[in-house]
Amino acid sequence: MVGGISSGHILESRSWEYRQHRTYSFLFKLCKNSCSFKFTNNPIERITMRNLIAIFLLAASTVMVSAQESKDTIAVQELKEIVIEAPKVIHKADMDVYHPSRSAVDNAKNGVQLLSNLMIPSLSVSDALGTITSAGQTVQVRINGREASVDQVKNLLPTTIKRVEWIENPGLRYNGANTVLNFIVANPTVGGSMMLYATQALNQAWGQYNGNVKFNFGRSQIEVGGGYKLTENLKVHRNYTETFHYPDGKTLTRNETSRGGNIDNSIANLWATYNYIKPDTTVIVLEARGWHKPSNRQAYYGLMSSSDAANDYFLTDIKGDKGIRPSFSAYWEQHFAGRQLFVVDFKSQFYTGRTFSDYIEQDPSTLNFLTDIHTNIKDRNQVYAIEADYIKNWNKARLTAGVSYTANRNRSVYENLGGEIFHQRQDKVYFFAEYFQRINKVTLTAGLGAQYTDFLFRETNLGSHSWNMRPQAAVTYSINQKHQLRLNFESWQSTPSLAETNPTPQQLDGFQWRIGNPDLKTSNSYMLTLRYNFQIPRVYGQFGVRAYTSPNAITPLLEWQDEKLVTIYENSRGLQNISLFLAPQVEIVPKWAVLSGYLQWRAERMRGTGYNLHNSAWSGNVSLQVMHYGFTLSVQYVRAQRDLWGERISWGEDINHIDLTYNWKKWSFSIGCIMPFGKYDQGSMSLSHWNTNESHMRTNFRIPYIGINYNLQWGLQKRKANKMINASGETDQSTAGGR
Repeated sequence: MVGGISSGHILESRSWEYRQHRTYSFLFKLCKNSCSFKFTNNPIERITMRNLIAIFLLAASTVMVSAQESKDTIAVQELKEIVIEAPKVIHKADMDVYHPSRSAVDNAKNGVQLLSNLMIPSLSVSDALGTITSAGQTVQVRINGREASVDQVKNLLPTTIKRVEWIENPGLRYNGANTVLNFIVANPTVGGSMMLYATQALNQAWGQYNGNVKFNFGRSQIEVGGGYKLTENLKVHRNYTETFHYPDGKTLTRNETSRGGNIDNSIANLWATYNYIKPDTTVIVLEARGWHKPSNRQAYYGLMSSSDAANDYFLTDIKGDKGIRPSFSAYWEQHFAGRQLFVVDFKSQFYTGRTFSDYIEQDPSTLNFLTDIHTNIKDRNQVYAIEADYIKNWNKARLTAGVSYTANRNRSVYENLGGEIFHQRQDKVYFFAEYFQRINKVTLTAGLGAQYTDFLFRETNLGSHSWNMRPQAAVTYSINQKHQLRLNFESWQSTPSLAETNPTPQQLDGFQWRIGNPDLKTSNSYMLTLRYNFQIPRVYGQFGVRAYTSPNAITPLLEWQDEKLVTIYENSRGLQNISLFLAPQVEIVPKWAVLSGYLQWRAERMRGTGYNLHNSAWSGNVSLQVMHYGFTLSVQYVRAQRDLWGERISWGEDINHIDLTYNWKKWSFSIGCIMPFGKYDQGSMSLSHWNTNESHMRTNFRIPYIGINYNLQWGLQKRKANKMINASGETDQSTAGGR
């Protein structure tokens, strides 16, 4: 099946299928008077139980057949559920579970390709771009419950992925994640593996290169991997126009005519992981990672006209950053009697890097500087995080409680201000408890978290602290296995960033400045979502409505201070929005062609000091996938979500992509093109009373590329360790000026 979802249980081999077919045929003859079977050519179909004898015979036959196969030792901590039939998607109370079909596995050579083959409706997946998003938002990716990167997902062998769990309303233990995608990796039958992957553009310095090697020794596993994303001198241009409104009623209009531009955005990363696992007893994970951004630079060159100047002038606007982020994490999981778990996770990360911006206005004839502004900030930041959770499982219930502590220590040197140094300390403590209960067709989840946040600037002794509560609840009603209603309420907090709180003035251009606000408070967000999941012949998906509010959202605010237009930050009067969404998957031609998509309409209102703004827009994505004879043709279009935040509407990439992949033995070959149709667009629009502007970053070219993937397996390999929790913590970073 093209959609990547099998219509029955996963069949590991043809011999397994044949043996199970014979077993169920025997059961049918033996039990037809006591149980009802519905058989087709598929040996596994839905079984309706009528008495305990049929249940016993079915369970016994399953054990006998499974005993002839290698054991799956995956220790997944979840509530036991009786699932006789595996449909396109299994809607559980707190997640959707996808089992990859044989065709989805056969037509993939890495984890991202397999995920793309699953065609999960609300996901936008690009193997060539190395991206996984949902409704324009970042998706938290995990492997066996342990937080991971897209590069690590790329290095998963498709044959080892047992199932994919899609969690659209994560619980409190996920600490504010928008959505979670968890890959459950089974126990392979080989002792080592190597994967190599490369994609290279044919007309640009753009590409992605990844590799991964795993070795096993008894109960231990060592994994080493790395990747490099190359983006250098990518040609772009910017269209920009703006109008300034002065308090006395005067106006000033500026228009930028592009003279070209380029983008550098290369990133390298390495990781090494050691896993020790004693099944159902102890799990230990040690991981070291290195992340290096050698070049992240956006440069725009233009000819600027101004209503207060007789002649046009040259404009140069450059901003970027570069740095390294080494990190280390340690994880310990211990099982106790009575289905109890105690887990601890520790993470430390160090960032050293530089953020810069250059804004230059020059006379075209003399090249004399009319405006010459340079900002250079050197950061040396640290973060330490630890989390401990207790989990208790019953047959129809689960209790999870935990506590975490995160400490950020930031040091910024403003080299353009003569080496002035600023220190910021930020501490966060989070407590939570969550209870899950299933009662027949209804499942109830309720939880409460409490977060304490404190931050302080050493030099000025300015800062703030606050307590915030985080309630969460969910009700799920399963009409039957193919239809389900979910009502979810969730909340989370957003702490002010280093850039938003640092009171050091930064000049952006000739008369625009930016100043942080150390008096900002942690903001709260609340969201209520009602979903209806459905499955009918050849079509499955969901539609629903979502309401969101953040009554004290942290947003930028423009105000005049003398002759300077200054961007400051405030706890606004709130953002509210409501969304209607539909996410279907349609099997056009069984086992050959599938159409999948996500469509959303959202209306929102943003209020702050001196403004009350409204916005409504459509967004979404659509994907078409055709599979046959080892070939996979994928076509994707994405229209980015238009977000109203403060006095600005911004949007990500409007992009399209086509790819043709052929899988042969251990190899995979692909050709494709980024932006084969239309024009790339990413930009923003300011709605401020004092400054209205519109900016578009565009490219006028196509990016054809080729890709190759090679997989090698050998020996007897262990399964990867299953990590239940993750201490959250990322080093902060300064932001240099830029329009």
